[in-house]
Amino acid sequence: MDGSYLAPFAAHPENSRGRLYQESISAHRSPFQRDRDRIIHSSAWRRLKHKTQVFVEHEGDYYRTRLTHSIEVAQIARTISRVFRLNEDLAETVALAHDLGHPPFGHTGEEALAACMESFGGFDHNAQALKIVTRLECHYAAFDGLNLCWETLEGIAKHNGPLTGPLPYAIADYAERHDLELHTQASAEAQTAALSDDIAYVNHDLHDGLRAGLFTLEQAATLPVLGDCLTKVDASWPDLAQDRRRHEALRRVFGLMVDDVLTTSQRRLAEAAPGSLGDVQALSGAVISFSEGMAKDIRTIKQFLFANMYRHHRVKRMRIKATRVVEELFEIFMGDPTLMPPNWSRECPGEELSRARVVADYIAGMTDRYALEEYRLLTDPMARA
Repeated sequence: MDGSYLAPFAAHPENSRGRLYQESISAHRSPFQRDRDRIIHSSAWRRLKHKTQVFVEHEGDYYRTRLTHSIEVAQIARTISRVFRLNEDLAETVALAHDLGHPPFGHTGEEALAACMESFGGFDHNAQALKIVTRLECHYAAFDGLNLCWETLEGIAKHNGPLTGPLPYAIADYAERHDLELHTQASAEAQTAALSDDIAYVNHDLHDGLRAGLFTLEQAATLPVLGDCLTKVDASWPDLAQDRRRHEALRRVFGLMVDDVLTTSQRRLAEAAPGSLGDVQALSGAVISFSEGMAKDIRTIKQFLFANMYRHHRVKRMRIKATRVVEELFEIFMGDPTLMPPNWSRECPGEELSRARVVADYIAGMTDRYALEEYRLLTDPMARA
């Protein structure tokens, strides 16, 4: 992206703080384009295809996975970035990377793994994403990880805001080697990726929940934003088929959320008048945000989804299974690390803390289907290893 196009407060590639390990500059790609490409070519990115968003991947090919979710987030981030003349490549890169650290079975898997790791520093998917791109992806001759730019790593670590409390161990460990200035605001591009994540998952979880029959469109019509959109659709097309009615309403919800971010952020940028990326990072709050009203409406929608989708008995039944799979795999591998593949087991020291973190890394990297198959092979007496 031509730096002359960018706003003064955007992340200009020619001003990047560079990489932990110095590399030659590409003649054809900006540093952030190069980061994006490294993420897309990583093993962790490919595994997102078979990692749960809400539904376990074998429950249907139609439902979102972590991969399709991340692509949707990146699309929204590019749209918002273009309006504000932010660096689209950096916003897209952070969006594509933001869920790399999710273990199998979505938030259920993360909760189960965090419980297993409670005595060993805990588990956090954002911290795990940073660990993946800085250490666990081992393909390059000169370094572990992907050797991404400082701005990309900052965005992955703190796109949801500054980290001022006790740090997850994976982030604390990396911060000792490379200062990401965790106490400051993230770039406007990383803030954009965070808001795009909210827009994407609220809308596609409504869509997937409706399609799966976990709640009805009439139930969802009581929600803010969506209810008004349905009313307008029905006024224009009173006899519209239900699937088209659902789509027409949800795409309006999507558009209203994006418009709200654009309007609110334009006002905040005008008030703050940042003249550089550093000015954005030094502010007391985010400049890319929802209005208070939209933020409240989104919280209401999330509460509805929690009660009617994430805690629906069909989803809860799979949650129980997923929790058991993660907990028992953790216990098995902690008891005998040699049951993991050799490239993992040889990394396990005798010391319990380090062993737990290797086991957690192994489980976190599993896809849904791989975790289920590992569990079957290790617990079913009739299974052939």
